[in-house]
This record gives sequence, structure tokens and C-alpha cells, in this order.
Amino acid sequence: MKQRIHFNEVVTRDGFQIEGEFVPTEAKVRLVDALSQCGYAKIEVTSFTSPKAIPMLRDAEEVMGRIRRAPGVEYTVLVPNLRGAERAMESRADELNLVMSTSETHNLANLRMPREKSFAALADVIRNASGRTPVNVSLSTAFGCPMEGEVPQETVLGWARRFADLGVRGVTICDTTGMAHPAQVARMCEEAQRRFPDLQLTLHFHNTRGMGLANVLAAVQAGIVRFDGSLGGLGGCPYAPGASGNISSEDTIHMLQAMGYDTGVDLDALLQVARTLPQIVGHEVPGQLVKAGPSTQLHPVPQAVTELRATL
Repeated sequence: MKQRIHFNEVVTRDGFQIEGEFVPTEAKVRLVDALSQCGYAKIEVTSFTSPKAIPMLRDAEEVMGRIRRAPGVEYTVLVPNLRGAERAMESRADELNLVMSTSETHNLANLRMPREKSFAALADVIRNASGRTPVNVSLSTAFGCPMEGEVPQETVLGWARRFADLGVRGVTICDTTGMAHPAQVARMCEEAQRRFPDLQLTLHFHNTRGMGLANVLAAVQAGIVRFDGSLGGLGGCPYAPGASGNISSEDTIHMLQAMGYDTGVDLDALLQVARTLPQIVGHEVPGQLVKAGPSTQLHPVPQAVTELRATL
């Protein structure tokens, strides 16, 4: 039996949050509905944050209220605090995704508070959601901070332990700025699985330095079966200098399917959705598969080659 890999699509949250032009609510709803038919395990639909902080996602309640939920798909949302969590649960989110940085400097830049204060606030959310909605915690800058440099593995896993002890369902280890390399990823994944065998462990990579797919492969070979990805490779952190988009969902899924893994995703259907993305955001996107086509896609033999064959 093929190894099953579970994908979480984050384009309408992480992908859109850095876009300059507001994506209309109707376009977000249509995109989520189309992605819901592609076979994803999860879709991170939006964020229940302050509209002043992220104007792009000011329509969170409306989007969550209008999407057509497909059986078997979990609809997760990012929440920054207790008020956001209440709004999310009222909107019937299947999972709350909380976030803090493992780097003190990045946490101050991104969340405007030290890590300990973030932890205390998120602990309140976890306790409030207990028995009501599952919680995942995303640990940002886990493989390096653009302002501090390397973040020790023990620091990252120490924060993961504190959240695991509060009863969260899962932890996402995030390469927020694309600083990870495959050997580092393999070490992190092996140790995280050893320490937290009962947690849903997810890896979140950016392709800032062109190592995104290599890092996915290193994580898969180390035993990780859950990944975030963004359609077209959209996204990036506005508080991380130099950060570019997430790994492209379709590029990553194509690679893993070509290697014999079962992603559960209908790649042909996903490519049809991906082709609509440039029109939605108003510019070209980094993903390569839409441009080149799957490796199994054959092209017509050039006439000159046909003529040459006939002479041989």
C-alpha cells in the first residue's frame, strides 16, 4: 500500500494575506469551494484577526458562512487570541490554528509581544477550546530567524513540549523565511517524532532559497506525513525580511505522486484550479507545474523530427 501524505491548503489565508489588492469575498468562496473538490485533508480558509492588522481577511465570518463544506475535509482557521477563537468557533471552524514564533525578535515584530506573553494568551485559548474544537499550534521561524539567525532545535522542541502538555492535537513546525536545509529538517523531524509520537506533526516550508521541495522530501523520508502548501506558491510573512512564498501545492503534490506517494489529491482537478489563480490575484504566480505541465504529459513530435525519422 502506498504511503499516505496529508495536505493542508493555505492559499486563501497565508497565500492571500500578503497580497496588496483585496481579493473579493466571492472569489475567495469560489476558490475554497473548488479546492474542496480536489481531495485535500484540510483547507486553512482564513484568519480571525483584527481587520486593521490584516485587511485582506476582514471578511472571515462571511467566507466561512458561505463556503460549501465537502465531507472529509477539515476547514481550519488561524486565530490570534481568545476573541478570535470565539469568532472562529461561532463560524463552525473544524480546527483552530494558533501561532507564535520561537524567535523572540520575530515574535516581537509579528505579534508585538514577548514569547512568554504569547504563550500565556494562547494557553487561555487552548483551555477555552478544550472539548469544543481541536487546536493546532504553528511554531514560526523554527529553522532560523532573519534577525537572530539560527534558532536552536532544543528551543523549538521546548515550545512544542509546553503546548503538547496543554493538550493540543497538533504542532506545525514552520520554516517561515526559507532558511531550512534538508539535513536540518531531517534532524528536526526525527527528534520531534521521537518526543511527540501522539501529536499530529505538520511541516510548513517556504521556497525563499529554492530548497522547499528538497526539504519536503527530507521530511517525508524522516517519516512526516502532513504538510502545508499554497496554491501557486503564493504567500510570505510581512514581518520577515526577504521571505517569499510558500511551497507550491501543485508542484509538491506532483513530485510526491511521481515518486509513488498517495496524496489523496486529484492533480488534474487541482491544476484546473491553479490556472485561475493569476486572474484572481492579478499577477503571475511562482508555481511551475501550470507552466510546464506534469512530467507524464507528452507533447506533439515536431515536424522536423518526424521528417528526420523517415530518413533513417
